[in-house]
Amino acid sequence: MDRRKVLKGAGLAAAAGVVASPAIAQAQPEIRWRMASAYPKSLDTLFGAGEMISKRVAAATDNKFQIQVFAAGEIVGALQTLDAVQNGTVESSYTLSSFFIGKDPTFMFDTSVPWGMNVRQHNAWMHYGGGLDLMREFMKDYNVFPIPAGQTGAQMGGWFRKEINSAADLQGLKMRIAGMGGQIMAKLGVVPQVLAAGDIYPALERGTLDAVEFSGPHDDEKLGFVKVAKYYYYPGFWEGGAQPSLYVNMDKWNELPAHYKAVLEAACAEANAMCVAKYDAQNAEAIRRLVGQGVQLRAFPKDIMEQSYKEAYKLYSEIAASNPKFKKVFDSWSAFRDKELTWFRIAELPFDYFVNSQSTQR
Repeated sequence: MDRRKVLKGAGLAAAAGVVASPAIAQAQPEIRWRMASAYPKSLDTLFGAGEMISKRVAAATDNKFQIQVFAAGEIVGALQTLDAVQNGTVESSYTLSSFFIGKDPTFMFDTSVPWGMNVRQHNAWMHYGGGLDLMREFMKDYNVFPIPAGQTGAQMGGWFRKEINSAADLQGLKMRIAGMGGQIMAKLGVVPQVLAAGDIYPALERGTLDAVEFSGPHDDEKLGFVKVAKYYYYPGFWEGGAQPSLYVNMDKWNELPAHYKAVLEAACAEANAMCVAKYDAQNAEAIRRLVGQGVQLRAFPKDIMEQSYKEAYKLYSEIAASNPKFKKVFDSWSAFRDKELTWFRIAELPFDYFVNSQSTQR
């Protein structure tokens, strides 16, 4: 073997290493973000979705891109997460747009529309019906880049201290209910209250609230509502599926390398799918445990369902008449919903109805 050739080759390899290392380092910059979750750590599915995103991003970037997740209240309260992202207090938040309809009712479309679409229909609108593009255009005014990052599926209607037999029983009832659902229930006489997850139980226990809605059996069981209210109503018609999102400060999003953006969006897509799958599994088990503890399951009376549906679409029309941003999104959403309902009426609903009817006869 020619020793000079070996040494020459080694020198070239070393030189290549000197050139390649900085290039790799530049391609994989070290980035540290904070994520302010709107949820306490006790809610393992919703808080856990943020943690899943953080772990996936770190693993896919060899720990170069790390996002530290903070529970509600550790940096800002659950209802201040949007402001924190907007003004750069944190780089991102895992939150629900329903908390922010006081700023503009257009925010509701990112999470859910009362008496609107179910999970699959909402996902279809967001990704193939122009919904996500519309929401990103809208949120530019808030210096926020939203990424869908979770789903709860259809929620329950909430916990009530007393039985509700008709819409008349709602008059003056103080209920924790967030988002547009609260405005619709107000039309039926309810006095809506917006409270973060950690503040709900004490208010219900003290009697400051007569009823609460939060999510579904798994989360509600963890929050302990069964200890002070026995009537558990369904369905939560204001959230046929609730989508939490990762809100990213627009400046920080624009600074990210393209492959970091791709990694973050992929991690959020996984959280979106896994979140609803986990809820579907956990809620089925939790509802059995709650009934075993004496919970009285009740369907909302027909007059409440009918009146709330009527009031919902009346309210949307009123808002659209005075809010151009809302109208733009609502027109897209409405047209897509009509097509989705037609399709689901042909195949999905008959299938689900027959399978459920047969399963009860076994």
